[in-house]
Amino acid sequence: MDPYGLRRVVAPAGALPQQAERLDPTLPLGEDELAIDVEALAVDAASLRQLERAVGPSPAALAGEIARIVAARGKLQNPVTGSGGMLLGAVRAVGPRHPAAGRLRAGDRIASLVSLTLTPLRLDRITAVDPARDRVECRGEAILFATGLWARLPGDLPEPVALSVLDVCGAPALAARHLRAGQRVLVLGAGKSGALVAARAREGVGPGGRVVVADRSAAALAAVAGAGLCDATLELDATDAAEALRRVEGAGGTFDLVVSCTSAPATELAALLAVRDGGTVIFFSMATSFPAAALGAEGVGKDATLIIGSGYVPGHAEAAFELLRRQPRLRALLEGGRAAPAGG
Repeated sequence: MDPYGLRRVVAPAGALPQQAERLDPTLPLGEDELAIDVEALAVDAASLRQLERAVGPSPAALAGEIARIVAARGKLQNPVTGSGGMLLGAVRAVGPRHPAAGRLRAGDRIASLVSLTLTPLRLDRITAVDPARDRVECRGEAILFATGLWARLPGDLPEPVALSVLDVCGAPALAARHLRAGQRVLVLGAGKSGALVAARAREGVGPGGRVVVADRSAAALAAVAGAGLCDATLELDATDAAEALRRVEGAGGTFDLVVSCTSAPATELAALLAVRDGGTVIFFSMATSFPAAALGAEGVGKDATLIIGSGYVPGHAEAAFELLRRQPRLRALLEGGRAAPAGG
């Protein structure tokens, strides 16, 4: 048994798959592994924005760079951001000692709930790249280890929406643990995860609470506000902490809970300045720098609980699907592809 996929690590010796520089996706299927015919990738937003800055926004350029990374590393892990995403596909084969043996059969459609940064992946071709949805249409094969989480695709939601939601379903689930009636909540970033967090926060804080979504994109804020996911919006650039603080102060002052869902780097201080002393900041963005957050809190004398979102909360996938079922306007926003990439 090899539940962590150690045999697929090419280099360096002793590394786990996520830390490895290169994996081997070509080995025969292990008895505790699951093989997937890959149809689409949901690329982490911070990763895709970095790739756009590096090679340009054209789908062809992005496809070439993604293919290059996967060919070089045997997985999709952006060498700059360290992040990947997740995948959608059909089960090809289930090892007899994999935990899903007897529950999954060849042809079942599933999405991975573990990062592409630790998933052995081979891409045969990329057929389309949609930066607005952080989605890559492709053909290839991936391997899930015994410890790799997965979700069966729901029959009542369009697959692009399901994949988009599963990519960030940990965000609203983690935020829900910290929501209290009457809270003031600020969501930094009006993209997919921001929209889901705002919708869940509006439910959690009740009529006495207030949910504000901030982003530098007026169009993204208009889409979230138009879907009724928040009480107010705040147009600001979270990379400019001083200006962000002035905007927060002008909007009623600091917040009990701040959830950072922006894909832009260098937004840690804006999140810290926006939270009250004794409050909580959840950094869900893969662009988050731990030193910047920890040292930034020390530097501005902010006594707040800082949480780095891992992306996994038990039951997070079904909770996100239920959120869409309860809130048809949120579902319509995501189906229409109007939840823009969060720029902070």
